[in-house]
Amino acid sequence: MSAQLRFLGAADTVTGSRYLVTVGERRVLVDCGMFQGYKVLRDRNRAAFPVPPSSIDAVVLSHAHLDHSGYLPALVRDGFRGRVHTTDGTAELCRIMLPDSAHLLEEEARYAAKGRWSKHAHPEPLYRVDDAMAALEHLHPQPFGEQRAVADGVELELVPAGHILGAAGVRLRVAGRVIHFTGDLGRADDPLMRPPAPMAAADVLVTESTYGDRHHVAENPERLLGDVVRRVTGRGGVVLIPAFAVGRTETVLLHLSRLLDRGEIPAVPIYVNSPMAVDVVDVYRRHPSEHRIAVDELERMYRLPTLVTSVDDSKLLNLRGGPMVIISASGMLTGGRVLHHLAAYGPGLSNAIVLTGFQAGGTRGAALARGIRSLRVFGRDVPIRAEVHNLDTMSAHADADELIEWMTSAPRAPGAVYVTHGEPSAADTLRARITHELGWPARVPEHLESVAIA
Repeated sequence: MSAQLRFLGAADTVTGSRYLVTVGERRVLVDCGMFQGYKVLRDRNRAAFPVPPSSIDAVVLSHAHLDHSGYLPALVRDGFRGRVHTTDGTAELCRIMLPDSAHLLEEEARYAAKGRWSKHAHPEPLYRVDDAMAALEHLHPQPFGEQRAVADGVELELVPAGHILGAAGVRLRVAGRVIHFTGDLGRADDPLMRPPAPMAAADVLVTESTYGDRHHVAENPERLLGDVVRRVTGRGGVVLIPAFAVGRTETVLLHLSRLLDRGEIPAVPIYVNSPMAVDVVDVYRRHPSEHRIAVDELERMYRLPTLVTSVDDSKLLNLRGGPMVIISASGMLTGGRVLHHLAAYGPGLSNAIVLTGFQAGGTRGAALARGIRSLRVFGRDVPIRAEVHNLDTMSAHADADELIEWMTSAPRAPGAVYVTHGEPSAADTLRARITHELGWPARVPEHLESVAIA
């Protein structure tokens, strides 16, 4: 039986992960992510899906981050009726993150209409809260290591990938061959998450390459964060930390908690401005085997901040002033409450903005990391006079050396490697390393390209 793999996303960018596996008449979509960053990429979210959603038999999610799961509400709205297979942890996080994503999209559309800064007369969200709630009805979790048929001729196994709670490598057995999708691969020495499982034998490897052309510096991110917090709050300033609500926020809190315990930062107010934070801590409590944090330390680090959930309390933070630390999503400054804090505190010379991970091209976070000091926020230009620090060593993605090291754990070479989910330079640099150092056949696929698997 013939099988094909088609790259519907993440083939020329670090976002929008979507891979379509076709076996005979059956279709399985691995990841269903939103495109983020450059407008030409975001416009793909509005385009018709490359195949009718009703023709897809099953979806598999590697993890809950929106560039891997965030398009699912639109797929269901437009006709997908099958099961969405994923881990228990990812299913729990999706139940928190997808409705929140829909709420933010609706809120952004309302702001655009009210402020008249959209080019559309009647701006509409990509999807609505009702669409997200409908998508959640399709979630069908399964344990790590269990093999399950998800469509005729397609068998699925999910293996630990580190990175965030529930994150999995996706292994599909089709037509007698095994395709391994890394999803986002975690780090062996991540302070929060346990390391990914070693690479098992596969005929085809589809690997991420987010940090395919760089290395995480050896500097201790906890020490660097402590230096910024101590200096900025010491002069009465505000430390604004854009952080993904799942994964990075917990890592930042862990570092701040340990710094405070050792007396290395002052006991200034710390706020986590995310309606999701209260729910996410419960997910960590229910999945202790996936992370490294002991129960007592988990409880202690969540007692550290004031959790801000209401819109009114969020607005009050912009009037409060320093000294204080605000942690708020999104991590790349693409939307959410952090933009209001950016507009309020970005212009202040006494303040600091701390970027804590990868910043995709076309995002405000990437612009700041490049040295741009004026950002468009809610239809107006906001000058950024605050200090800007980029602690990408805090990233939960494996860097280039760690990706290569993980691949060397494979018992045999795959017959083909496709390098995806990276900016063009990162993907091509990793491709060259896989070819020259491992001797494996590797290439970077094109957007919408199809390749034969069997």
